[in-house]
Amino acid sequence: MPKDCLFCKIISGEIPSTEVYRDEEIFAFEDINPAAPTHILVIPIKHIQDISSATIEDQETMGKLLLVANKIAEDKGLTKDGFRYVINTGAYGGQTVFHLHLHILGGRSLGWPPG
Repeated sequence: MPKDCLFCKIISGEIPSTEVYRDEEIFAFEDINPAAPTHILVIPIKHIQDISSATIEDQETMGKLLLVANKIAEDKGLTKDGFRYVINTGAYGGQTVFHLHLHILGGRSLGWPPG
């Protein structure tokens, strides 16, 4: 894990977070600057820079990332009215932390296109 990765430091407990889920492959926590009433980040514990850096060896983890996100969305009561997943990739895609992460956004109506 890169020593300067914010999310790696959160996974290790070096930086505190409000944990929502953790197992041997996936970690989820509340975003500290929420863009919706529910805003949770779901990340692989293995450091993967972005979605385009995932390899065939990461296939199982990528699938689990989505399934865990689905379970969290259900647990948070988002499935009735709907929610959004966002995976920003690269600077032009709006990625600011270069550790793959999936945003779960919900709890209010979300416009399209995003800003």
